[in-house]
Amino acid sequence: SNYVNESKSDLDIDWPDVFRHAHAVSKTNPFWNELSASNPFVHDIAASNRNENNKNLSILKEKPYLFSKVSSNSDSLASSGDELDIDCLLRKTSARRSGRSKSVSDFMDIVDNQRFNPRKTIPQKTVASDMTWLQSDREAYKVAWLSHRQLTRSCLDLEAMSHSPGWAQTQATDIHVVCKMNHEGGSVQLPDSDINIHVPVGHVLPGEFQEVGLKAILNPPSSFNNELSSTISPLIELTLSNLNTREAIFLEVKVAAKVKNDPLSQVMSDIVCLFSFNKEGPFKKLENCYTYQDTIQVKLTDLSHVMYAVIAVQAKKIQPPATNVWDYVHRTVSVGIYGPKYIHPSFTAVFTVFGHNYIPGKLTICDIKKGGKNMPPVVFQLWGKHTFLLEKPQDLNISLVSCDPDFEVKMEDQSKNIKEEELKTGEMVRQQFLFSMLGCREMHFFVFLVQIKVLKSSQVTQFHVTTPDPAPKLSGVINRPKHLQNRKEIKSAPWLLIPTVKYPKFQDKTLSVNTYGVALKTVLRQNKIDYLLEYFKGDTIALLGEDKVKAIGQTKIKEWYVGVLRRKIGLVHCKNIKVISKEQAMDTTDSELTTRNLVEQIALPFKKLTYIYSVVLSTVSESVYDWRALAEVLRYSHMSLDNFNEAHADKESERVAHVVKRMKEDCHANKKKRLFLYELIVALLKIDCQGLVARLTQDTIILTSAVKLGKYWRELAEKLARLTKQQIEAYEVPHRGKNGVVSLEMMWKPAYDFLYTWAAHYGDSYRDVLQDLQSALDKMKNPVTKHWRELTGTLILVNCMEVLRASAFSKMEEEE
Repeated sequence: SNYVNESKSDLDIDWPDVFRHAHAVSKTNPFWNELSASNPFVHDIAASNRNENNKNLSILKEKPYLFSKVSSNSDSLASSGDELDIDCLLRKTSARRSGRSKSVSDFMDIVDNQRFNPRKTIPQKTVASDMTWLQSDREAYKVAWLSHRQLTRSCLDLEAMSHSPGWAQTQATDIHVVCKMNHEGGSVQLPDSDINIHVPVGHVLPGEFQEVGLKAILNPPSSFNNELSSTISPLIELTLSNLNTREAIFLEVKVAAKVKNDPLSQVMSDIVCLFSFNKEGPFKKLENCYTYQDTIQVKLTDLSHVMYAVIAVQAKKIQPPATNVWDYVHRTVSVGIYGPKYIHPSFTAVFTVFGHNYIPGKLTICDIKKGGKNMPPVVFQLWGKHTFLLEKPQDLNISLVSCDPDFEVKMEDQSKNIKEEELKTGEMVRQQFLFSMLGCREMHFFVFLVQIKVLKSSQVTQFHVTTPDPAPKLSGVINRPKHLQNRKEIKSAPWLLIPTVKYPKFQDKTLSVNTYGVALKTVLRQNKIDYLLEYFKGDTIALLGEDKVKAIGQTKIKEWYVGVLRRKIGLVHCKNIKVISKEQAMDTTDSELTTRNLVEQIALPFKKLTYIYSVVLSTVSESVYDWRALAEVLRYSHMSLDNFNEAHADKESERVAHVVKRMKEDCHANKKKRLFLYELIVALLKIDCQGLVARLTQDTIILTSAVKLGKYWRELAEKLARLTKQQIEAYEVPHRGKNGVVSLEMMWKPAYDFLYTWAAHYGDSYRDVLQDLQSALDKMKNPVTKHWRELTGTLILVNCMEVLRASAFSKMEEEE
């Protein structure tokens, strides 16, 4: 009761007087209106500034003693300074301060009087990994608390943010994963990484618990990066709450290198795990290690509350012609492109090289400059990443090229170098590139090309990155091209499937059709045209949907329905039929088709489309979530987990990739009868992966169109996007040879860059991409679509997806 009385007297404040003072301050603070409007704690004050009739509104208006309630968990200690117990804060107030105001010193008094209790439950994600050292060091805690507050400025509105690009996008990012488990054990994986801890059954006694924490420190110890040693993982911090253990634990890490197969490399080098109880060392080499290719598993028997481990490749000695340890291994380099959450008229993108394959989703950038001045630390988002093989450390040249004529990279930032010595350190290496918008056009996301050149060789690695959207206040009414404003919403499958536990079972049965067409004339062609139906007057044709397709016929562009006649799918000219309902159709025998025949026919274009196998493999393995379902439709139902080696058995994506690779090998061995991409698309349609099929369709059509167009892509670019000659040249510059021109065999590359950029503006509206590309190609002087009809075939495919799903995956039969 004494506590309640003390709290009441402490909080019995003249709130109107406080707000009158705040109101006076608001008149002299030029930022008050913008900032306070988005801060829930001073929102009423801001409102009073705008409305003289509501001067004394307050969040405490009706409950002035809101904060004096007694907490039921008063002895708990949260994981950051933000979350200290408010009840405890009020109770332990220093005599010189009222409950109205608290300083960092007051928080220190609280921390001094509390001790960390390991039996308390810790949140699954914590900001500070080791609270004990902070509690014993008042100054360290003060710095940590202030740093956390500086990185957590979130009560700001977008209007204010839009005036200062990058501002208000900061947040605390030093987050690691913590998992609590009982005597049955389990596994903990650091998010977005291949770093795992496996806790066996019986690690702790029944009734006891173990809390396992994992954290990756991006810059490993520099002492292990020299001619004889190179780190190939981040520095891993492992924390345990309970040391009363009976079983060891296992650390498993997929690293950025594997030893070459030649005898000298196998003898002279080894992948090792270095272990310490302190971040600064000393580190010792652990013996209980098992390495398979690029994965190492380490048995940890000597346990502590806090431990550190790093994986390195080490050489016994360097024997010529080798010059350092890199010569004994296949070493991969990972790069990440980071940028702000939203793009602005002027923004910075950061190219980052990692000495390991852990690429975090967020990165704190401390050296951003604006107007010659250093900006506060900013948390940037990962926009794109890439991994490539680098046989030895050497100088790299990095260039970023905008594929969109509305944006450019600042001239002095277009090309930058990373030195060999920087790569040898094993630490992160960053280069900043400043982008700016040209003119006063509408803001929109865009695509840029990242090119990495090895200066001493001809090796070139490149990949595309798509920026995020503009800040909401800057994006205007729409982000997509204006000709899409009035398009109806696409009703078929989304761009990417949401992971599902169980895929529906494909049912081979007759299609359910609601609309038919009666042929008003006979159409027979002397020169057969792929994907166009032939029919006699009076034929009843089943129509697979009401949507129309625009495509060139023999000579003219026409509108077509997708129809079925005599077990063949194709296009029928809209003017040549009379549309009737199912009830009006007299005889539909000739227009019947099974779902199996439908799938096999609509996938036919993929027999002639160009694709990049590695892209298809990665896309499918990341988007299919049940390897058994895929194996069954590919006629590999006999496969079991015993068919996978250890490298493929860990992740579902690796199992899916193994199935796809197996099918690729079988198709390659029987080229005359089997086609890889065609069989893969048929299989994906049979497990209802329509979003994935749509993505693969768009990717392969863009690539094949670029190859078919060659030098004529310039004409298409003028028609499709009204590019000027200067803008067209900008696409060709990265692909010019030593003679300053793009060779004919390389002309598909700028064509692909343009089409990729153009298609990205459509978002997930893949039907619109295919239809608009078809229309633009049809209108060229010498249309490639007159003899290359596969684009038309894919339009038939995407227009049949709804009827396929409705017929082949009946919900009623699934429930039965």
